[in-house]
Amino acid sequence: MIGPRFFWVCFAALMGVYGIGLFATLMENDSAQFAVMAMRMYQENDWLSLWKGPEEYLDKPHLHYWLAALSYTVFGLHDWAYRIPALLATLLGTYSTYGLATLFYNRNSGRLAALIFLSAQTIVLSVIDVRTDAVLTGFTAFALWQLARYLTGGSLWGLLLGALGAGLAFSTKGQIALLVIALPLLCQLLARGGWKRLADPRLLLGLAVFALAIAPMLYAYYHQFDLHPDKVIRGRDHRSGILFIFWEQSFERLSGEGVGKNSSDYFFFFHTFLWVFLPWTLIGLAAYGTRLREGWSALRARSPLPGEWVTAGGITLIFVIISFAQFKLPHYLNILIPLFAVLSGGFLDARHREGRQKWLGWVARLQAGILGIVWLALALIFFWVFPLPLAGAVAGMVALAALAVLLWTRFQDPLQRLVGISILASVMLNAGMNGYFYPRLLEYQAGSELAGQIKTAALPISEIYKVTNEHTWALDFYFGKPAVFLEPEKLQRPIEAWIYVDEKQREKLASQGLHWDAELVADQFRISRLQARFLNPATRQKVVGKRYLLHITPQ
Repeated sequence: MIGPRFFWVCFAALMGVYGIGLFATLMENDSAQFAVMAMRMYQENDWLSLWKGPEEYLDKPHLHYWLAALSYTVFGLHDWAYRIPALLATLLGTYSTYGLATLFYNRNSGRLAALIFLSAQTIVLSVIDVRTDAVLTGFTAFALWQLARYLTGGSLWGLLLGALGAGLAFSTKGQIALLVIALPLLCQLLARGGWKRLADPRLLLGLAVFALAIAPMLYAYYHQFDLHPDKVIRGRDHRSGILFIFWEQSFERLSGEGVGKNSSDYFFFFHTFLWVFLPWTLIGLAAYGTRLREGWSALRARSPLPGEWVTAGGITLIFVIISFAQFKLPHYLNILIPLFAVLSGGFLDARHREGRQKWLGWVARLQAGILGIVWLALALIFFWVFPLPLAGAVAGMVALAALAVLLWTRFQDPLQRLVGISILASVMLNAGMNGYFYPRLLEYQAGSELAGQIKTAALPISEIYKVTNEHTWALDFYFGKPAVFLEPEKLQRPIEAWIYVDEKQREKLASQGLHWDAELVADQFRISRLQARFLNPATRQKVVGKRYLLHITPQ
């Protein structure tokens, strides 16, 4: 069994990992971009308009940016302040995952599900590289839990709180939130009945709460777009923000219109799942496969479907739908992690209650294998990718190995051993990534590095200019002010300015006869797209570029 003490020790270890990552430098593109969009809202005190650089932003609703701007208001303009709403939403998602698993299984399953959710790789990453998905996942998990309470027991508070959670999730990313909430609940109704709840007149109260929850977001869309039909957004005028969020958004995502196409691979999310649910991938697949087999056997026998179908049914339908989208990113799977966590927690608890100790011991050994792979990955980082001093690297790896052996021998119960080893794998990996790998990696993000050099040298720079429309999100955030595009003709007359350029632009300015009396330089690599030549220290400089801040002076 997963007792309270064991649970809270694992929870504390995971929160330590999240705490380490809270202070990491923001990554380009999305994380730094969204932080700058919220920064603009905060600095200009304009909470109704969303801008992506010089362009008005229609793609996503406002709640994520409102929460970030509110956090800036309370804590100041810091990268960790930007992450606070994502962390709180993740804790809400953890508690909601516990509640949903407890509702359909038992408290032990709830504790297992909560730990699985909180330690899943993509969830940890979502609070470091913060996009809209951490907030979306937290609110959708909460809405699912509360609405499931209503469907199974008729709880009025479950209905009202679920409607509130659904409204907040919709205000974060649009229609996908309602899809993720509705489809799992529909599967449960199809499998277990309870349709009378949909005829309950109290549903009108839920609809009213949902309408109130989305009203601020709708008003902001109306104010920015519907009131100004002359605005041209993506080559079209008369764009209605309200019509977009209720109708057009999902079709654009599925077709790739507006946001572009990046993958027509219908199996993209199948192979992506293999890493986003680590270290629980094998258990998640086993739990899902077992539930499908149970359902198929019941259908063949024409008997009622066993257990709950919020999880397996919801996972199946949502997986199929998002696989047909022409624009895909790994973090789109985040919204499925609560469902996988609940299914996996119930699956492990059932094996424990059935007395299948030998099976659990075998799975614990598989999880120990995953821990060994994590250990080797960290050794690769510490000894080769970004090498530590040899003595420190050896001591660290020996200590981690000793900790793993101690944990393995400490727990005799195979379920606790399995969970403890899995949590250790997540903690080891992400402590190493958040505490060492990402800080070293982000030294190759020129924008944040140059902004740091400005602050370190206390340079009296009030404005930074750029000579192209290239986005400079990290520079903008850490400088505290967006770089301003400077028209080329203005460089033809005497000017004094700090200008951000790459190597080719620097050579072009020099060929035009421009002079500068000072320059700052930093390495640049697109760190969100790692490649073998970058990770290999011997070939790294072949793929690393330079970015400069030049102090242009009149001739």
